[in-house]
This record gives sequence, structure tokens and C-alpha cells, in this order.
Amino acid sequence: MKPLENKIALVTGAARGIGRAIAVQLAADGADVALCDVKAEWLEETASAVRGLGRRAECYAMDVADGAAVGAAVARAAADFGRLDILVNNAGITRDTLLIRMSEEDWDAVLDINLKGAFLVTKAAAKLMMKQRAGAIVNIASVVGIMGNAGQANYTASKAGLIALTKTAAKELGSRNIRVNAVAPGFIRTAMTDQLSEAAKDAMLRLVPLGRPGEPEDVARAVAFLASDNAAYVNGQVLTVCGGMVM
Repeated sequence: MKPLENKIALVTGAARGIGRAIAVQLAADGADVALCDVKAEWLEETASAVRGLGRRAECYAMDVADGAAVGAAVARAAADFGRLDILVNNAGITRDTLLIRMSEEDWDAVLDINLKGAFLVTKAAAKLMMKQRAGAIVNIASVVGIMGNAGQANYTASKAGLIALTKTAAKELGSRNIRVNAVAPGFIRTAMTDQLSEAAKDAMLRLVPLGRPGEPEDVARAVAFLASDNAAYVNGQVLTVCGGMVM
């Protein structure tokens, strides 16, 4: 039997990159997946990959920073699938610049998606999980939420906040048999990091003892572990997937 056999998972930011890899890994481990992103049509490739593994996929438009939209999408997914066992808060954006040049708009935009969004989706999903008295929530943080990073004051603050939200939610929801953990990726090869200059990539790699970037699938396997009963006694933890960048 697969570790997530017949579980129902909801993944935000599932259209591409790490989010897509997470959705596909959860499906490979036996889960059916509710796929969420800003536009439902962006999700068709991910849905096709999930269905190709013999699992069910449904696509939902969700602006994670809009409480009403989040509530409606989570309710729809729960009605379609009948329950919700796993939530992965992956949706996130960057708007990088030095602190002294950062606009209030850029600060708010990143905090709204990366932190407020995770709060809103967690709140909606937790209400369902509390009725079931079971659930697993995995938040996608970042090593820069632990170590900081010049030029990313908004992003690092959002990810540090997400780590704190993870630990607090774990304490509040644990008595209802709902586990809450985070995965903190390091330098992962995605379309976003592919746009970096070679000099920037080399500088990042010098911080990684393994000497190479990670792949989205590395993050996805960590998420699948935390979502499964193999991690049944793991709660409130941050698992770094970074090749040793943070120890």
C-alpha cells in the first residue's frame, strides 16, 4: 500500500515549479489532489500529470490573499472530494530589491501572498480537519527565513513569519490530531532561479556543501514524508532541504 493511498490533498501554487512537483509526488504516493492557483487554466499540465499516475485531480482558481476566495475554493474542494487530509501551502511570490529601495506596495504584496495567504488557507482547511480529528499541514518556507538574505527583506520576513505560524499552529491544532510542519528549501533549480546570472548562481552554490542546486522533486519528497503517517510523531518542525546551506 502506498503511503498516501486514498488521501485527499490540497496544494496551493500548484501550476509550476515546486508546487507542481509536490502535487505529482503526492499523487505518486497515492493521493488525489485538489490543485489551486490564481487561474484554474494554469493548472492543466499539473492535472494531466496527476491523472497520468491514475489519481484524481481537480483544478480551482484561488487568490490566497482573498479570504472569501479561499473559503469558497476550499469548501468546493471539500465538497468535490468529500474530505481533506493534507494541505500544502506553497503559493508564494518574490519582489526583490534592497530594503532602502523597497516600496510599501512590494512589501505588502509579498507578505499578503506568502504569509497572509498561508494563514487564510490554513484557517479554512483546519476547520475541516478539526471535524475529522485528523490532518497534516505542510508549509513551504525557505532557508532565507532562517538566515536572512540581502535584497529580500519582504520575502525573508514572510518566510520567517511562516515558520512561526507553523510552530504556533502545531501547538494549537495538535490536540485535534492535526500535525503542522514546514519544509525550508535552499537553492532549488526552478524557472525562477534559472533567470539568475551565472555569477549569482555561483555565489549561491559556494554556500552549499553538496556543491549543486536541488531539484523541485527533492522538496516534494520531503513534503510527502511530512504529509504521511511515516511522520506521525513529527509536529512543529522545519525540515531544511538545502544541501547543507543551513545546519
